[in-house]
Amino acid sequence: MSEFDESAFRQRIRDYIAANVPNLPYRVGTRSPEDEHESRVLRDWSAQLYASGFYGADWPTQFGGRGDNYQSIEELIVTEEFAKARAPIPIGSGSLAAHALLHFGTPRQQAVYLPKIRSYEHVWCQLFSEPDAGSDLAGMRTTAIRDGDRYVVNGQKVWSTNAAFSDIGYLLARTDPSASKHAGISAFALAMDTPGITVRPLREMTGTSDFNEVFFDDVVVPATDRIGDENNGWHIATTSLASERAGVGALVIRLRQNLDALIAYVRAAGLRGDPIIRQRLADAHARVEVATWVSSAAMERRLHGAINEADVPLTKLGFAVLNEQLSYLGIDIQGIRGALATEDPEALDNGHWQDEFLYAKAYTISGGSNQIMQNLLGERALGLPREPK
Repeated sequence: MSEFDESAFRQRIRDYIAANVPNLPYRVGTRSPEDEHESRVLRDWSAQLYASGFYGADWPTQFGGRGDNYQSIEELIVTEEFAKARAPIPIGSGSLAAHALLHFGTPRQQAVYLPKIRSYEHVWCQLFSEPDAGSDLAGMRTTAIRDGDRYVVNGQKVWSTNAAFSDIGYLLARTDPSASKHAGISAFALAMDTPGITVRPLREMTGTSDFNEVFFDDVVVPATDRIGDENNGWHIATTSLASERAGVGALVIRLRQNLDALIAYVRAAGLRGDPIIRQRLADAHARVEVATWVSSAAMERRLHGAINEADVPLTKLGFAVLNEQLSYLGIDIQGIRGALATEDPEALDNGHWQDEFLYAKAYTISGGSNQIMQNLLGERALGLPREPK
């Protein structure tokens, strides 16, 4: 294996983004296309990113990846450079589903689904969370009952990003209702045009509909589309989520970008002499520096295969809290203008700070709520007694 040239790889990514990135408005967070045109543009862009080798490079060579020639630092660099450029990353949950298929899928499933994930003929959505089973995912109630060579699915999912634009769903459902919470769950690849599926977009306070409710009414899934063994869905889901390493570097870059933008605004608005604003910015700067060092240490451990139970909850919780504080500061510093709507032509930076502020709450919930992250830190990282049930 030749020595990896990090600088050359970073420059290659920057040049590619500059030459090819689609002309779409930047929106905070993980968002869905606003219409079919945007969906097609993002599909084409996502397919290009797989074809270029920036995504899916960690797959085995027989499925289009580089196998043993792949170096894990590449993923971190790609994540960082796309975040710096505010460039769209591949839409949907195809990468998450791919890792489930690569680890547990049958040869037929791998042959059918993996090429279409890379070509973006298929956009996938994640059908995990439910109204009463978000952070407590194992409490799901959606059932998939075996009936000969098929399963019949009934229930509801929610917070399903991109479900309205997706072709396939990565579904978790309870196949043994009598088993313990984590034991009776199975994983499936579910065609989203199957009769009995109803997708209802949720209108959010951002003004957009990125999340969806998904209802299942006697939905038939062939047994051949179950991923892995029956009742092994919890292990399959956690394995695929672990393979999808958290984009910690991207989160820290977002914090620094927002802090830099705030400082630039304060200078341009002639507010740099305000002692209270200066103090608040200095406090934010110190917190971003701490988040950067914590993130760097976590990424260094990950690159060397080290495991620290505190890394994921600490970095995720730290980002969610600090991002919310920064977004509020960005609104507060604007004074009365901070109350403008995102689409108001008088809003600062095309309504970016309003969008940041409205979306910030989502980061305190998605990927594990702040309270769940605190429990993980206390119980797993610090060895404190479990919270009483």
